[in-house]
Amino acid sequence: MADICCGVVSESEASTPCEQSSRAARRRRMEIRRFKFVSGVSSPETENGPKRQKVEVYSRDCWNAVENSDSEEEKQVLVADTGRSESKDISISNQSSNKSISTGSLSPSTPVVPEASREYPKFGVASVCGRRRDMEDAVAIHPSFCRRDAETATELHYFGVYDGHGCSHVATKCKERLHELVKEELESKEEWKSAMEQSFWRMDKEAITWNDTVLGAKCRCELQSPECDAVGSTAVVAIVTSDKIIVANCGDSRAVLCRNGKPVPLSSDHKPDRPDELNRIQAAGGRVIYWDGPRVLGVLAMSRAIGDNYLKPYVSCEPEVSVTDRTAEDDCLILASDGLWDVVSNETACGVARMCLRGKAHAPLCSPMEDEVATSETSDKACSDASMLLTKLALARHSTDNVSVVVVDLRKAT
Repeated sequence: MADICCGVVSESEASTPCEQSSRAARRRRMEIRRFKFVSGVSSPETENGPKRQKVEVYSRDCWNAVENSDSEEEKQVLVADTGRSESKDISISNQSSNKSISTGSLSPSTPVVPEASREYPKFGVASVCGRRRDMEDAVAIHPSFCRRDAETATELHYFGVYDGHGCSHVATKCKERLHELVKEELESKEEWKSAMEQSFWRMDKEAITWNDTVLGAKCRCELQSPECDAVGSTAVVAIVTSDKIIVANCGDSRAVLCRNGKPVPLSSDHKPDRPDELNRIQAAGGRVIYWDGPRVLGVLAMSRAIGDNYLKPYVSCEPEVSVTDRTAEDDCLILASDGLWDVVSNETACGVARMCLRGKAHAPLCSPMEDEVATSETSDKACSDASMLLTKLALARHSTDNVSVVVVDLRKAT
């Protein structure tokens, strides 16, 4: 009867000795544990055991999963998983500062994503307020945001850094909207330059329209300018494909390619004292006044930007577009706001990023099962380490601006 109450045997098996039933139950439990250990799937939650949150990562929605995750620990692991060649189930448990990761094979109910959409470049992002009172930078990452050719299923990956001035709302709107405009233009235009120029022009028009609605919101800029016309943002955007890097730049943020250890600038800063920019401003009837550096009408320290309606036509929203072929010698791509470039040279930035990427490449070997996890995690950790180290270097060199850095690993898997 005791066996029946404990649920070890059914009523019809009540005559079976307790000892044999206990051994049989123990064997069943051992078989279950042994099966779960072999398959690599974490055991279910128990009432008294540590809670595990299961996060399903699918390639198409990986960045949305990062943005919607509850903790920074989950975000790091989810970002790390963007570089894998197949989708995994990841279980994360935080016990003090320890993190355990277990991977399992796809279950029959897991959606199957086409192989082409899984080829995400690895990347790392760091963005800090620094010595400024407010954070006005914004960063946008959209892996596989568009397909250029339906026949070849060429995936386009979007990376953008926006440095706001006057307030953060134009940079924030660029983060939310510019990649959508780029996608729309790419679907209707075959030429990169015209598609990017049209996207930036549309973004500028929308930013000016949005200024009319800011007064109804609680925005710091309404205290500075009743019409919010003195708000704008730079924009440096990179679209990475399997064979090209397309960069569109408007303002003094910058994109630098690290190729074989040497920097290759993919954009040129739009400063008011740049000879061609100075001539353009003067031809439009404007002036460049030196007030703590060259400024358009003595106000804005850049000659191109999105927004800044009160300085048009002297301040243009037209981007400069470059198209670069990728090579086997490409190490990484660095996008950053001028908070980095004001105090760190292209050569130094490439050296730091390359050091982080190469340092992780010589990590000790793991067992076959562990290596599959460690390879992806450490590789993306290298990009995150590079971006974070560059922001710390900028702050150590007394950068007075917000600092935002994106590092994209361009090394092709061998």
